[in-house]
Amino acid sequence: MRWLLLTLLVLSALEIGVFIWIGDMIGPWWVVVIIVLTGIIGVMFAKQQGIEVWRRASFSMNNGEAPTAYIIDGICIFIGAVFLFTPGFITDAVGFLLVIPVTRKLFKNSIWKVIKRMMDKNTIIYRRW
Repeated sequence: MRWLLLTLLVLSALEIGVFIWIGDMIGPWWVVVIIVLTGIIGVMFAKQQGIEVWRRASFSMNNGEAPTAYIIDGICIFIGAVFLFTPGFITDAVGFLLVIPVTRKLFKNSIWKVIKRMMDKNTIIYRRW
């Protein structure tokens, strides 16, 4: 929990610094416009990607397959949408990386390794229904 709090504090300080830096270059009102536009566009794109992943997962389940990869995609899209909804240039960049299908692949293996590690430590229990 301490690491999460420290990360949030450092990220907030970095975002403020980037706001000031970019605001000094292009003006504060343009910063506000860009933040609002990236938030709106990002959340719309995340919604579209989420619907697509949901459709593919449903198709997979209808064919009797486990939608494991689609669950990881959904986690990435959800985290990306939260970052995109949060105002800031750094969080928007990370959010877009998590939502865009090509760059999402970079994160999927890491998330899967974390989940497997948690399952090995019995932090997460896998039950087959």
